[in-house]
Order: sequence, then C-alpha cells, then structure tokens
Amino acid sequence: MATCTRCVMDESDPFITFDEDGVCNHCHRYDSMVERYVVSGSEGFVKMSQIADKIKRKGKNKKYDCVVGVSGGVDSTYVLYRAVETFGLRPLAVHVDNGWNSELAVNNITKTVKEFGVDLYTHVIDWDEFRDIQLSFLKAGVPDLEIPSDLAIHTFIFQAAKKFGIDYALGGGNVRTESHLPKAWSQGHRDWKYVKTIHDKYGSVPIRTLPRMTLLQYAYYHKTVKMIYPLNLIDYNKQDATEELRHRLDFFSYEGKHCESIYTRFYQRYMLPMRFLYDKRRCHYSSLICSGQMNREEALSLLSTPSWRYPQMEQDKEYVAKKLGITIEELERYLFENAHKGYDDFPNYGKVLNSWLGRNTLGFIFRDRMKVL
Repeated sequence: MATCTRCVMDESDPFITFDEDGVCNHCHRYDSMVERYVVSGSEGFVKMSQIADKIKRKGKNKKYDCVVGVSGGVDSTYVLYRAVETFGLRPLAVHVDNGWNSELAVNNITKTVKEFGVDLYTHVIDWDEFRDIQLSFLKAGVPDLEIPSDLAIHTFIFQAAKKFGIDYALGGGNVRTESHLPKAWSQGHRDWKYVKTIHDKYGSVPIRTLPRMTLLQYAYYHKTVKMIYPLNLIDYNKQDATEELRHRLDFFSYEGKHCESIYTRFYQRYMLPMRFLYDKRRCHYSSLICSGQMNREEALSLLSTPSWRYPQMEQDKEYVAKKLGITIEELERYLFENAHKGYDDFPNYGKVLNSWLGRNTLGFIFRDRMKVL
C-alpha cells in the first residue's frame, strides 16, 4: 500500500489522498488544526490560566467548578493533575465503568483521586444491557465497536455537570496525539440514533440505563456546559507526561493508546486489523510523528510486527468471548463471516451532526474550546 512520506498512514484508509510530495491529507489537516487550535509556550499557558480564572469565578461558592472525565489513561489523568496542581481548580472526577476496566486502570484512577483529594463520581453500566449492545455491534459487521462506550462516556460527563450545577468540563482530547483517525475507521461517537438502530436490529435486551442523548439533548448540553481541552494550551508531550505521572503517582502506563480497557486493547490490536486491516497504531503514531514526539523510522519499525502479536492476545480473546457469553468460535464467526458494513449503512444523525460540527473528526472539540478563549 502507498504510505505517506511524512507520517505512516497508508491506503488501509480507503479515502486517503496524497499530494505531489506524497504527503497525506491527514498531515495537512493536522497542520491546519495546529494553526487554528493549538497555542504553545507562554501564550498557551496564559490562555489556559485565563480560562481557569473564568472557571473559578463561575464556580464560586459551589463544591466543584468543573468536571473531568477520567479513564485511568495518560491523557485524562494528566488533565486532572494539571487542573488541580497547576491551575488550582476544584474538579469532580467522572468515570463510566462499562465492565471492561483493567485492574491497572482502576488502580490508576484510585491513586489519582486520592492523591489530589478529588471526589469520584462513577456510573456503572448495567452489564446485561451493555453486553447485548456490544454483541449487536459485533453482529452488525461494523468496524466502530467502541461507539456505545464513547456515547455513554460523553453523555455522562454532561449529565454529571448538569446534576451538580457545573458549567465547565475538561477533557483529554488534543491535536498533538489524536489528529489522524480516518473517518472510515470510526465515526458516530455521539450518535444515539446509530447505536439504537443497530441494537434494534440485532439486540434483544431493552436499553434502559445506557447514558445517551437525543439531538435536542445534545444541543442543550453543548450550549449549557462548555467543553475545554487544556492539552492544546500547554506544551503536552505524552512521554514526558507519563514520566511525570509515574514519578508523582506511581502511575502505570499502557503499551498502547486506550489500552487501559481490556476490550479496547483486544478490539484495536486484534479485531480491527484482522477483520478490516485497520491498524490504529498507524493513526496514533502518525499524530506523534507530526507533533515531533516520535520519528517515522521508529514508527515503521514498530509497525513491522503485526499488532495482534501482543503477549495477552490469546488470554484477551478467551476473556472477551467468555464475558460476552459466547464461545471463541462464535466470536471468530462474528468477526470474519459477517458482511462488512459501516456507519452509512444504518440510519444515523450524521448529516445533522456534520452540519453542526464539521466533517473533521475532532473539529467539534476545538471549536467548543475556542468559544471561551
């Protein structure tokens, strides 16, 4: 496959394009996003300090002045750390337990909130319900198997903010490490209609407790709660942040992005590359290459080993099948025998959401942030 000469994205993204120098559209989008949304050095720090001051004023006389979603991973943990230690905020940590947390992720969250004296507000998803939703996505033959979790997490952050009368939420999304995800690989992260349509067709357990939002609720939440992404306003280097957290919290880092979830690790390392030839390491490494946190040769060397050859693969496969209540043979059949389908094969809110947010996967994140600068 043709590969970008600047990053390591290739034609496993069916919509990738290259310029006359062989540089892909994802790299050009990265440059545009950096120019529009990333503020570095002292200027960025001053802007984030000004936002923090505004958050404090709005949160005066309240128990919490902001919400921070936490997963046990580096990005969200670092946001919580800097919110408290650097900017003097009083956050409420919010977490959605979808049944797939690794023990290490739980330990990271526990140590973090204890160290910084932060309250933790957790929503535990009904497992029978969520298992049925995940099985419906497997049966549907779509690549974006994490959409139900993404929808629940995003929704619950807003629900928590409204419950406690909080006007601001901080997230770990950022241009430097999350700029190269192809639309074909995953979309519909906030789309309840997409999730409901797939579950109505392939599921059997009624959805009663999953945090979700209609289009009207989506518009209401985003109008009344401001989303801020601090990692675009500080000089965020993932490796340096990991070392800082390890020193301060005895934080445990993972071998891959979002691998604090067992299901996510198996999904990204095994399901996607084996079934669709989508290797998410490519987009993760490419973002780091463009932000100067990894060199291209190192990324190509790591990619030379198939992602599914990771130490816990067989153990994860057995665990995922057992937890979903199916055999390994059934899991493989869902993965390899079902017809390939995608987001546009099911009714969704895509056209409306795109008109609000723009077609850029991360565009809405940074536009929301810019509203308060």
